[in-house]
Amino acid sequence: MKTQIVDINSAAELDAFSEAHKNGHFLQTSLWGKVKNDWKWFGVICRSDSGEITGTLAVLLRKISGLPFHMMYAPRGPVCDFDDRETFNALINAAKEEGKKYNAYELKIDKDVPYENEEYRAIASDAGFKFKGRTVNFEDYQCRCVIRINLDGRTEDEVFAAFHSDHRRKIRNAIKNNVEIRIHGSEMAETFYEIMKETCERDGFELRPAKYFARILDCFGDKARLYMAYYEGKPIAGAISVLWGDKLWYFYGASSNENRNVMPNYLLQWEMIKWSIEAGCRIYDFRGVAGVIDESNPLFGLYRFKHRFDGEYVEFMGEMDLILKPAAAKIVSASQEIIKKLR
Repeated sequence: MKTQIVDINSAAELDAFSEAHKNGHFLQTSLWGKVKNDWKWFGVICRSDSGEITGTLAVLLRKISGLPFHMMYAPRGPVCDFDDRETFNALINAAKEEGKKYNAYELKIDKDVPYENEEYRAIASDAGFKFKGRTVNFEDYQCRCVIRINLDGRTEDEVFAAFHSDHRRKIRNAIKNNVEIRIHGSEMAETFYEIMKETCERDGFELRPAKYFARILDCFGDKARLYMAYYEGKPIAGAISVLWGDKLWYFYGASSNENRNVMPNYLLQWEMIKWSIEAGCRIYDFRGVAGVIDESNPLFGLYRFKHRFDGEYVEFMGEMDLILKPAAAKIVSASQEIIKKLR
C-alpha cells in the first residue's frame, strides 16, 4: 500500500473516487473543504501496489483558540470498503503523520457505517479509536441517526405509493393550492437565509450565515440545488439538497411561519426525491432524526415527518476519537470547560 497527500486544489482523483465508491460521501471531498473555508484541509489517497486507488480520506483541521494545537476531523470518512483493514490503517497512519505538521492532538471520524457492523468496529478499535457513547439527539458533529429511503431502481409511482397516506394527501393539497417549486442557485441564498432565520428562531436550531449556504451551492455546482416553494408569488419555504454518487442528501430546510397550511414542505421533499430517482440514486437520505424514538421527545415530530416518506431508520456507529497527544487533549478539554463556564 502506498499513500499520497493532496491539497485542496489537486484533489480531483480523491473527489472522483469518493463519487464513484458505494461508501462515498459529499463531505469526503475537496469541495466540502472549500465550503468550510475557515478550516484547513488535506486529503489522503491510498493505492495498491498496482496503482489502483483503494481508499481516500478528506481531513479538516481546526486550530484550537489560544493553544498551539489542531484537531483533525474527517467527516464521514474514510471512503473505502468497510472490511478493508489494510486500506483503513494506511489512510489513518498517513493522516497521523501529516498531522504532525500541525501539532494535531486528535483525529475524529464518524463514518456512516451501521451501528451493528462489528467488523468495522473491530478495525477502528484495533487502530486505537475510542467510541463515543450513544447520543439522544444531535450531540455529535454529524447526525448519528438518520432516515433513508431505499430507492433501488424503483419508479416514481412506486416510491410515491409507499408514502403514508397522509403525506400523499398533503403533497396533493400543496399542488391543489398552487404551491410552485422552483430550482435556484446561490443567487437566492439570502432569501433562503431569511426563511431559515424564522425556522431557527421557531425550532431552536443554529443559524448559519447566508454566505455559508451560497458556498454550498457554488462549490458543488450542479450537484447541489436550492429548491424554493412559492405561494401566490412569495417564497415560503426552501431546501438545499446535494447529489453525490448514488446518494442524495436533504441537507438544510427552512419554512416561513406563514402559509404553512398549504403544505410546502411535503411538496419540496417530493420534488427532491424525484431528482434522486431521475439521477438513478440508490439512497435518498433525510439526514438527522432523534436517537430516542419516543413521543415524549421534542424531536419526535421530525422523525414522524421523515419516516412517513417510507424511510428506514438507520443508526450509525457515531463519533470515534483517536488521541494522538494525551497531555494536549487534557489541556484542550480543560480549556473548553473554562470557556463554557465563562459563557
